[in-house]
Amino acid sequence: MKPNLEILNDEIERKVRDNIIEAVLHGECNVAISGIVSVLDELYANIPDNKRVSYGRVHTIKVLSKYLYSHLAGIGAPVYQTVSTIFGKSDDYRSKGVSLGILSFHGLGDYKKVPPHFQSAAASSDWNMRELAQMFFRKLIKKHPDEVREYLLQLVKSEDAKLRRFVSETLRPVQENRWFTYPRTSVGNDLSDLARRVPNLVYDMARELVDSGDENSYWIAYRACRNLVKKEPIKVMDLLRVNEYEYKKRVHRRSDYKRD
Repeated sequence: MKPNLEILNDEIERKVRDNIIEAVLHGECNVAISGIVSVLDELYANIPDNKRVSYGRVHTIKVLSKYLYSHLAGIGAPVYQTVSTIFGKSDDYRSKGVSLGILSFHGLGDYKKVPPHFQSAAASSDWNMRELAQMFFRKLIKKHPDEVREYLLQLVKSEDAKLRRFVSETLRPVQENRWFTYPRTSVGNDLSDLARRVPNLVYDMARELVDSGDENSYWIAYRACRNLVKKEPIKVMDLLRVNEYEYKKRVHRRSDYKRD
């Protein structure tokens, strides 16, 4: 979460306690869902206009998720049971997103129960839900690497491209990105990021993709080389079997370089 932007105030905290936490404690999930949506709107209204590009509705979901988890866990409320019900009954991505955020905190201590909720969100037709799923799931990877590895290895075999994309996006070493096609763009981005740290590994992987003869595999290899080509353009063009490499507005032509 980005620091130094306080959007909670005493009045909103009172509404959270009265309209959400009290409803949760009394099993009134529909009331709690309405309260969550209302509070998120107020949190968003507290973001200065000039900050809304960096701090948008996703930020409000992060803030409210953290606040609710802290208070519900602090009073010994049945966090998992309650939030699971809210997730299932919600039809608004924002209230479902808050549920995912709370479940991500809960999953730090009790991982086994939460993956199905993230898988459901990752397979959603709602782009916002998919974004929130991969963002919150990243929190669990560092805490439970072995369990998460096994889970993601199963998902990557799915016939659902949205789930395969979820795997790739959760493993990217960046916090935010834009999506164009999936899952191949996401995989290409992943490898390109990785090339900054272990270029030889990415060269080997790109070579295997090219040698496969598959069109999509070649596309991934091409995108994976967009950082490598800056330092070793000829090597990249040899690998990709091309005489020029173009990415966005930058074109590397074989004729522009002399071999050593």
